[in-house]
Amino acid sequence: MLIIGVDPGIATVGVGIIEADNGMYRAVEYGAIITKPRQLLEDRLNQIYDKLTDIIKRHKPDCMAVEELFFNTNAKTALDVAQARGAILLAAKRQGVDIYEYTPLQVKQSVVGYGRAEKHQVIYMTKLILKLKEDPKPDDTADALAIAICHGNFKMHNFG
Repeated sequence: MLIIGVDPGIATVGVGIIEADNGMYRAVEYGAIITKPRQLLEDRLNQIYDKLTDIIKRHKPDCMAVEELFFNTNAKTALDVAQARGAILLAAKRQGVDIYEYTPLQVKQSVVGYGRAEKHQVIYMTKLILKLKEDPKPDDTADALAIAICHGNFKMHNFG
């Protein structure tokens, strides 16, 4: 099964495509969609939508796993990220890709074994599971790969 994991953001959208086969995972492609801070919001959303659509068309994943939003204290940032998430969901929907959502707690629990794991622990386990030579950068990319692994684990155990 080919899974695209996405860590939503407005400045940086982490993207990771993995192949999952009976609990074995292989990274296919990973990176980030970066938008410029001084761009109009609608231009940033358009860039996220277009680049993610291109990635989906190129890899034809079986499904998308995306992190659910958690609200922070900055309402403007939360609203912008929510809008970016909308563009992300729309890109998947328009390409006929099934969407699955996971909380940060579920992702950490699935990948590290502890729902309150720290970022460095998630990065370490993601690197280990995917047998990567280096830590995936930026952190949003590591998160996207972890989200994809989480979905693979949930599907393997028939939870999702």
